[in-house]
Amino acid sequence: MYRVKNSKHLASVINYTNLNNMISEAEMKEFLMQAREMNFNAVTINPTYVPLASEILADCDTKVGSVVGFPLGCENTESKIAEATSLIENGADEINAVINLNHVASEKYDLIEEETRSLKEAIGDITLKMIIESKILEDEQKANIVIRLENAGVDYIKTSTGFVTPNHIYEIVNDINIFLKYAPKTKIEVYDGIDIWKLTHQVLTAGADIVASNNAYEIVSKYKELRENTQIKPKPITLGR
Repeated sequence: MYRVKNSKHLASVINYTNLNNMISEAEMKEFLMQAREMNFNAVTINPTYVPLASEILADCDTKVGSVVGFPLGCENTESKIAEATSLIENGADEINAVINLNHVASEKYDLIEEETRSLKEAIGDITLKMIIESKILEDEQKANIVIRLENAGVDYIKTSTGFVTPNHIYEIVNDINIFLKYAPKTKIEVYDGIDIWKLTHQVLTAGADIVASNNAYEIVSKYKELRENTQIKPKPITLGR
């Protein structure tokens, strides 16, 4: 069973996500101030607001993550590299890139490995997360993909763009088990409709390293209220001799 020590620990394993393409600058500032307040592991946002996030989160531990080839992943490798390097120049600490699912459909897994390796070489020590969109894949495809991603040196395998129907918890656990078996050296990030504390805990217990959620602020706030802000006085107990 995964043990969460306190709300600070919980926030450190959650990425606060907002990929809304109609969010205003004022709304993004509010989102980033919430991230700063909770000190989440990272935020994941659209490229437009990376410079703003880099400024607001400059003196806290929360990293700035953004997306490449989003949400379909069908751009060529050169385009993805250009996107990634531009994001880094603007202050991104993490790159979340979508794999090319056309290659999966054609069983050209070697091309997925080549693209991932090229991306990792281009961004160096910056964290690279490859999104596989597990909901629309068969287990055999997932296994073939993650083997290639680990071979290419990816830092994290991420389950979803968030643009498809979320998996059931049992499907999420199945995905984690596949990743652990076929890419045991690579970290796992689950972004799959995790919107309450119970699901967050289940996913972490199953073996995920990071949970990404649009509702991260609410998850940590409610956890903090339950665990740290509720005063319960124990009843007096008389011990026998």
